[in-house]
Amino acid sequence: MTKRVLFALTSHDTLGNTGRKTGFYVPEVAHPAVVFDSAGYEISYVSVAGGPVPQDGVNPDDAVVTAFLADPAAQRALAATATADQLTATDYDIIYFAGGHGTMWDFPESKELAELAAAVYENGGVVAAVCHGPAGLVNIRLGDGSYLVAGKQVSSFTNDEEAAVGLAEVVPFLLQDKLVERGGRHSQAPNFAEHAVADRRLVTGQNPASATLVAELALKELGKA
Repeated sequence: MTKRVLFALTSHDTLGNTGRKTGFYVPEVAHPAVVFDSAGYEISYVSVAGGPVPQDGVNPDDAVVTAFLADPAAQRALAATATADQLTATDYDIIYFAGGHGTMWDFPESKELAELAAAVYENGGVVAAVCHGPAGLVNIRLGDGSYLVAGKQVSSFTNDEEAAVGLAEVVPFLLQDKLVERGGRHSQAPNFAEHAVADRRLVTGQNPASATLVAELALKELGKA
């Protein structure tokens, strides 16, 4: 039976009051997609608002990103993403929340996305997230009312990294602090170094450099389940 992974993407394209545009961080989808594709996974996309999604972080020197954006199937999929209420959790083995600063504004507010991810998890699937993608985890509650991240090791873009990129005062909250507030046990490496943790089918990574490792750990976690 074909295994399926669902990438969750932000629909938010405005970086606070900076006048700059944002969106989903393309390398955090392109690089993990190679891992999932190589493992025989069918890849689908969901976003908060559906339809075409804003993009950020495109580096023309990144051959993996260039190939991903040039792929006609990826182009069609990114132009017509589904909304969470159009999808059925049992169709997916893994949901992977990609980052990009836009997530900080719309992921936490999406009740439908949180409910979909909780259902994937409670059906025995894996919830994964990288960089700012864990903004999608902060309001996920399980059937017993507890937060998904409570008591689990988690990682995310850190307070130090947010300060280093000059956006600590722009984002609506600091992601590291919010995950800790929800009961997560935050784990981090030095700024911008690869770092990811897996804890009971929850896999999280610190920054863009960690996206591939998150995908690899997600496959391992699913294999244990």
